[in-house]
Amino acid sequence: MPAYPGLDNAPIVKFWSESDFGRNWRPPACTGWDGVGFSTLVTTVARFRNTSGAEGLLRHIGAISELAGTRYWSTTHQQWQTLIVEAKASTGLSSTRHREDFTPDEMKEGNELYFEQTDNLSGNGIYRMHITKVSADRLVFDVENVSTMRYFLVTLFHPGEVQSIYFLDRESENVWRYYSMARTGRNASRLTAGHESSSINRAIAFYRSLAGIPTDQEPPAAR
Repeated sequence: MPAYPGLDNAPIVKFWSESDFGRNWRPPACTGWDGVGFSTLVTTVARFRNTSGAEGLLRHIGAISELAGTRYWSTTHQQWQTLIVEAKASTGLSSTRHREDFTPDEMKEGNELYFEQTDNLSGNGIYRMHITKVSADRLVFDVENVSTMRYFLVTLFHPGEVQSIYFLDRESENVWRYYSMARTGRNASRLTAGHESSSINRAIAFYRSLAGIPTDQEPPAAR
């Protein structure tokens, strides 16, 4: 949920509240997520054209450095702003040593890859990307923070409290289906809870980045 939109229609984003599921909501088994509940939960569905096939999509997903400069519509400031300030692939879980972007050959099923990212709201963090499925017709990968994330001196998220998972399924030769789910943990800082319009616009920014659409293309999903 929700259902996939038409190919030339805008993505559909659903912001879920705790009242929709209850405080002890358990994530679907396909996510691999532990823990119950959430402070923020967003699902995004879309169809998009892509002629580079699964390997081209893998190359794009692994190009961590290209996330830098991703923009989104800030409902607070009513203007386009840079969401991801900096992004670099890392050599390991606890390492801040940077490296070149990941290649498709490195993105095999079961592999875990690490990167460092700084965004304009939750600051700097180290993330793990887990490759769940790789085939010519299906790609599945999930991302979660492995470091504590702070805004100045305030802890926003403990490790594992920022999670997202992406399902890409080939519909036809040059058309793919996109489904993503993003969650922040139930124990995340209250400063990060709610903010429906902002959460929707951030989800759209990540979709556009993956689908090769300018992230600041008008109109924004939510004003």
